Amino acid sequence: MPKRYAVRLAAEERQQLCQLLTGGQAASRTLTHARILLKADESELGPAWKNAAIAEALEVSTLTVTRVRKRFVAGGLAAALHRKEQARRKAPRLDGTQEAHLVALVCSEPPAGREKWPLRLLAEKLVELGHVEAVSHETVRRVLKRGRSSPG
Repeated sequence: MPKRYAVRLAAEERQQLCQLLTGGQAASRTLTHARILLKADESELGPAWKNAAIAEALEVSTLTVTRVRKRFVAGGLAAALHRKEQARRKAPRLDGTQEAHLVALVCSEPPAGREKWPLRLLAEKLVELGHVEAVSHETVRRVLKRGRSSPG
């Protein structure tokens, strides 16, 4: 039998969740998590629904209900309502200013004997001009593709 996480909301937490639901301005996921917590509440004011009943009523998976319960027990109300920060997300290689320099370079006259700027040459030129310490041609390609630009 899987481990059960008992949700017991204090009166002020229950009030906070009700205000969140009636307030209207919140992310859909946050509102769903608030509804899950209210249905799972095992205090004297709560209905103490089982995971399967909550999942069916709110049209979410039972795993979602379990995860919300677990995050509430481990980290409190804020942890259960809001998405956790992604630890493995990397910072972008080029910031907005560096991307602007790249686009300006692409729009400039290509080197002699070339019809358009090759990606590797763009990467080398960004380093040569001192806009970045190092950048790969693949990063240059991704930035230009995302910006709907093309080298040339």
